[in-house]
Formats: sequence, C-alpha cells, structure tokens
Amino acid sequence: MKAGFILKPKNTIEIKDEFLKIKEIFEKYNIEVLLDAISARALGLRGVDFEDLCKSVDFIVALGGDGTLISVTRRAYKFDKPVFGINLGNLGFLTDINPDNVEEFLKKFLKGEYRIDERMVIEIVYNEKKLYAFNDVVISKDIISSMINIQIDTNESFLNTYRGDGLIISTPTGSTAYNLSAGGPVVYPLTESFIITPICPHSLTQRPLVIPSNFVLEAKVKENFSKLILDGQEIYDLNDKITIKKAQKPAKLIHRIERNYFDVLREKLHWGER
Repeated sequence: MKAGFILKPKNTIEIKDEFLKIKEIFEKYNIEVLLDAISARALGLRGVDFEDLCKSVDFIVALGGDGTLISVTRRAYKFDKPVFGINLGNLGFLTDINPDNVEEFLKKFLKGEYRIDERMVIEIVYNEKKLYAFNDVVISKDIISSMINIQIDTNESFLNTYRGDGLIISTPTGSTAYNLSAGGPVVYPLTESFIITPICPHSLTQRPLVIPSNFVLEAKVKENFSKLILDGQEIYDLNDKITIKKAQKPAKLIHRIERNYFDVLREKLHWGER
C-alpha cells in the first residue's frame, strides 16, 4: 500500500519533524510513503512530481490544516483518489485526525474501520477551460469603491442580478467557510445543493438562497474589474461569462467512523455555550 503526502505550503520546514514521525508510523505498518516534490524540496528530501504521486498511490494525505486539505482535494480531484487530513492547523472542520492519534487511526484503517464521505464538487467552465472548486466559487469586485452587477441565469430561467461587493456560490462542504461569514446558512455536507450568498448586497432584500445541485448556473459580470476566486486559493481575472454546475463525480474524504458532524459544529462554532 502507498500513501502520498502533501504538506502545508507555508512553514514547511517547521513541520519536518512532525512529518518524519508520521512517516515512521506509516512505514511501521508497511505503508510506503511518497512525498510531493514541492514539499520535499522545502525539507531537503527526495520527492515525486504531484501528478506521478497521485497516479501511483492508494490514497493521499494532506498534512496541515483545512486549507491544505481543500487545496490537495481540488488539485487531486481528477485522479479520483481518497484524501484524508492530519490536522496541524487551528480550525479542523475537515481534518479530524491529529498527529497524536495517527497510529490509532492507522490500526483501524488497515482493518477497514473507517468511512469515505463523498462530497459535491463544483465544475466551472471559463474561457473554454474546466476548473474545479471544493468549497466555493467567489465572484468579487477588484476595486474597493465600486460595486459590481452579477447576473445569474439557470437552465430554467433568469434568477437574479446581484449588486454589491460580490457573490459566493458554495457547496455544502463550503457552507461553513466564506459563506458562513457572509451570513449564509450551514448546510449538511453530504447533501447536494448550491448555496448562493451575496457579499454586502446593495439591497437588504438580496438574501442567501439554496437550490438543487442539478441546476446549471450562468454568471455574467458587466464590469471588467472583477475576479473569479476558487476555494480562496486560485484567482482569475473575470472578463467573460462562466458556467457553474455540479461536477460529474464527488471528491472522496477519509474520516474516522466516530466522527460526527454535529459534534464538530458544536466544538468549532461553540454552539450551546453561554
């Protein structure tokens, strides 16, 4: 069995010792560890090109925080390999395995005592190129003092023209990210829907909207100072319409069987505390 590791891109040197400890645990259970070439160079180790790594491993490990897991899941999406995160970050909505319980998890993993969650992915067609987002697609203005107008049409009809600082189109997984901070709803991550949330809308009647995932959305922006942002990580100048739809296949996340989403919400969002 082979595992491909991708490390948090920033402060990589600081997590070298942690990686080497975890690598030793994996090898103790006869799991060969391959390290992504970019991560390896930062650590002064030997690595494997990302695409070659994804093709040759049985699963992928993101060592970092939620942002690392999101980036790895998006980049590795086309290879259809399951991903799990070992949490070295702060939030941990998606990365539910900590360095201290890696060995305990691996014992269960090798006995098949784990689960794979299938999470909806967004496919974006822009300038005849297919892009993917795991959390959200954001259309944002690029000038502080200006407002943008975003027209959204569906495969059924015209939906709305949003006027304000921008628009978030989120997956249920991404509902607890930028969507939540912009006043959007929390949506159970294994449902399949689009969450459309305006950013600082010009009118208070512009409210968040949840629609089925079988809708195909087309977004048009009149202004030429707007940006297309995928998962808060990939940024493109937006100068044409984009088409947004549910991708044909889901992303696969490996989790502990014991993981309970509502426990995560209570812990991370401090629900029920006075």
